Amino acid sequence: MFTNKAIQKLLFHIRHLLIYLRNIYLTRIHGMTIGKDVRISLKAHLDKTNPRGVIIGDGSYLAFGATILCHDMSRNIFSDVKIGRNCFIGAHSIILPGVTIGDEVVVAAGAVVTKDIGNNTMVAGNPAKPIRQNIKTGKWGILKQ
Repeated sequence: MFTNKAIQKLLFHIRHLLIYLRNIYLTRIHGMTIGKDVRISLKAHLDKTNPRGVIIGDGSYLAFGATILCHDMSRNIFSDVKIGRNCFIGAHSIILPGVTIGDEVVVAAGAVVTKDIGNNTMVAGNPAKPIRQNIKTGKWGILKQ
């Protein structure tokens, strides 16, 4: 008989397997560029209208409800979105078409990123504005103290 802890561990491994398989699906079927060890929540939304425009660097993390848009039908824009290495894209944040996010960037939950963000920056708000500079992050955008 399984214990509660054993079931939780099994579910943890199944979830990570699903995330890994989804990344393979997004890269091979849709043509997105997704780096090594990227975690994309199963509830994140990636633009499949212009999937080749999604470029995510190694070690980045997209939380649930995060949305990456690579097209704007009202202005007939199809433009790449580039996310650097070791970034954290918070829950329910929106990245608009044509935005480049540098390495080691943290996008706060609910932020709407309308312009490029340089390296080592934390942004928040609508539209997103820098709230901290010169931050350091590790894998998946986890802040280093």
